[in-house]
Amino acid sequence: MGVSSVQFTRMLDKLAEVERAEARDYTSFSVRGKRFGYYWPRTKTVGLKQTLSEQLALVSERPDVFEVQFTAGGFGWVVVYLAKIDADELFELLYEAWRLSAPELLVDDNPLP
Repeated sequence: MGVSSVQFTRMLDKLAEVERAEARDYTSFSVRGKRFGYYWPRTKTVGLKQTLSEQLALVSERPDVFEVQFTAGGFGWVVVYLAKIDADELFELLYEAWRLSAPELLVDDNPLP
């Protein structure tokens, strides 16, 4: 179990029209100008956009893997510890974060691979 930084980057590369923006301590990810995730290399964590109900479910079921990052605009963001999650589950959460931000036609043209 656990996902490396390289594996995470490969997952991002599978999603359509991902825009990366580098900051001093993190990289953010957007699709057509709408942010859906963050990566902090120092802590090896990822922040992902989710629904409020999914945020609560993830954090309450496995607080060793997920923590509440923040809520905004009706969405709940979660911090994911890469060392504590398997690749398939992370990719599903990453896709969901992307899907929540991407235009409907782009999502229709790019179903979960």
